[in-house]
Amino acid sequence: MNRSLKLVLDVLLGAVVPILVLAYLSEPLGAVPAYLISALVPVGWVAADLLFITRRLNFITTFLGLSALVRGLLAFWFVDGFLFALKDSAGSAVTVAVFGGSLLLGRPALRAFAQQSLDPRTPRQGAALAKLFAERPVARVLFLGTASLAAVHAVAGIANFLLNFSIVVAPFGTAEFNTQVATVNAVTRVALGVPEVVATGLAIWLVFKAIYSRLPDVPGETDVWKLIQLREERGAPDDSQASDTPPSVTHQPGKG
Repeated sequence: MNRSLKLVLDVLLGAVVPILVLAYLSEPLGAVPAYLISALVPVGWVAADLLFITRRLNFITTFLGLSALVRGLLAFWFVDGFLFALKDSAGSAVTVAVFGGSLLLGRPALRAFAQQSLDPRTPRQGAALAKLFAERPVARVLFLGTASLAAVHAVAGIANFLLNFSIVVAPFGTAEFNTQVATVNAVTRVALGVPEVVATGLAIWLVFKAIYSRLPDVPGETDVWKLIQLREERGAPDDSQASDTPPSVTHQPGKG
């Protein structure tokens, strides 16, 4: 599927449609059915994406599947007030647990995101990339980036809890409850979602910067895999001799 189309579907089915269902279908469908549809549409989209579009089993798809499973199960936990605010923040808790756990296991989650972005196509490319990830300048950025993302999601989770607790005050099973949930979702999808996306993009960019600092500086060459191959042919630099600054020529990460 075209990436632009998939991004549009992610936004529509993950955020826009659920809000519209809560706001406009609570009366004709009933408050509880509308709430369930709103909660399960994003879960269904993630499941369809993993099973029929992406069709890959890796860290990221497993993480997305786990998050969708948690949201799907919690959709049937009919609560309001404090418990609803807690339930609605479970996604952030899962993310913090996964990112924090990856640090404890010595496999920073950011490594998986960077690896997917670089997309190694052969075992040789995968081995070369793993060697880069293990070098101190890159490993340090992977660790700190993962820790920073865990902190960002923790703060977002707390903010999400407070917003839900202060705004969603109607009892569950009423149209007013659904309207309040839609209001909070409209706020959090932007106010919390955008910083999370920006933080993730910045973290991956810093990983690329660290990777390029370990590659040969070849004027005019921007293909990361060609540079990695050249590095392998020349021999990897020692950590003591490598610089943490990028090459003088501006490079953009590309795919082989």
